[in-house]
Amino acid sequence: MTIRDTSQLRDIYGFPKGRAKDKVLDTLEVHSKHFINRSPFIVLSTVGQSGKMDASPRGGEPGFVKISNDRELIIPDYKGNNRVDSLTNIVETATVGILFLIPGIDETLRVNGRASVSTSDEIINLFSTEPKLPISCIVVSVEEIFLHCAKAFMRSKLWSKENSIHPSEFPSMGQMLKDQLNTSGKPETREEMTERYLKDI
Repeated sequence: MTIRDTSQLRDIYGFPKGRAKDKVLDTLEVHSKHFINRSPFIVLSTVGQSGKMDASPRGGEPGFVKISNDRELIIPDYKGNNRVDSLTNIVETATVGILFLIPGIDETLRVNGRASVSTSDEIINLFSTEPKLPISCIVVSVEEIFLHCAKAFMRSKLWSKENSIHPSEFPSMGQMLKDQLNTSGKPETREEMTERYLKDI
């Protein structure tokens, strides 16, 4: 059976109760701030006017996402591949979802809100102590924030060493792109790509 409407979903899943229903906040408090300040990695989700969606990984030292007040976050945007998929979507719809992760912690923190892209000197200079200044910043106005349970990470054993794959057991990005694009020539090795990336992060 293909689910056609939300009433069918509720017939199957029911409704959230207790903490699952009540845990959604609209302001950052002590625990969400602590989570953000310890997080070195996020997944940023956006959607454009056409409905095209994007989920983009972003990372830095723990606390690379700045908390400017109880309802606002600042995400630095550094030089990448110039696709600017996420930024384009933000300019078009101003809608974002963010998943904060901390290595070794199975719970995650989810933030939903409105966003804009800024090149204001005042905002860019919030990152003046970093090795490089961001090109722009994503300013997020928090509308919903809540902790997400550990079940997905427990099922996947994401942080478990036994589930880690040695790089030699997996094709390099250079090899995968060569195969996907059917290009000629020797593919860039993982070591060569890493060396190139390190010059630019």
